[in-house]
Amino acid sequence: MSGPTRAGFGLGLRKPHYAEFLEHRVAVDFLEVISENFMVEGGQPRKILRDIRARYPVALHGVSMSIGSADGLDPLYLARLRALIDDIDPLFVSDHLSWSRTGDFCAHDLLPLPYSEEALAIVCRNVARAQDALGRTLLIENPSRYVALPGDMTEWEFIDAVCARTGCGLLLDVNNVFVSATNHGFDARRYLDGIPTDRVRQIHLAGHSRGEAMLIDTHDQPVPPAVWDLYAYVLPRLGSVATMIERDDAIPPLHALLAELAIARKIARDAEWLAA
Repeated sequence: MSGPTRAGFGLGLRKPHYAEFLEHRVAVDFLEVISENFMVEGGQPRKILRDIRARYPVALHGVSMSIGSADGLDPLYLARLRALIDDIDPLFVSDHLSWSRTGDFCAHDLLPLPYSEEALAIVCRNVARAQDALGRTLLIENPSRYVALPGDMTEWEFIDAVCARTGCGLLLDVNNVFVSATNHGFDARRYLDGIPTDRVRQIHLAGHSRGEAMLIDTHDQPVPPAVWDLYAYVLPRLGSVATMIERDDAIPPLHALLAELAIARKIARDAEWLAA
């Protein structure tokens, strides 16, 4: 099983910025795209992605593999994703620790899992199937949670067990940790202390919004101070991992996202100094 690894600082590639990335050499180490947007043969989307890939390393981030599906993974989905992987040779391949599909029903949402032994067996079976089919180590992303289901373990214990049993990696979304901790009243730093830090390969940083009763992972705001603080807290224990800024709505000019990325670079430099 293969998959390149490298550190660096990147952004999510979104349509408003396509031209700038194609016409100029932007100071990023990699770009991340939503896998499903490019899982078609030919056409303009795939051409754009190939052109981007000729200029920058690219990470693939999926939103509908449905890793927690008791029905197993969709073979057609895996075949289409494998074709994209073979075409693009991505830096990372990731998806969410959630489910969205059962039978012919697809929720088009990232639905929560119970952190139970039964769910753990299902997730591990699906992750192993995906890694075999894709020929890559899969990164699983910790979710934002709005419902706490009964289970046998904490989320961080569940993630640690999945990584240990399957050899998969972890995409640590720091904003998701903060959102879930705030919504469900646990200590975000305790969560970060409990994850398998040696399995973290990539970090997501993003903003969120406040709903009527809880925080919502909207990716439509700058990274807030509390999320920067958690990033600074965990980074010294992670070593050299890739970090990127996610923005999916209210997308600002590219220079604003690059300014946020500069903050991440500075925190990483400070973390290296502290760890020395």
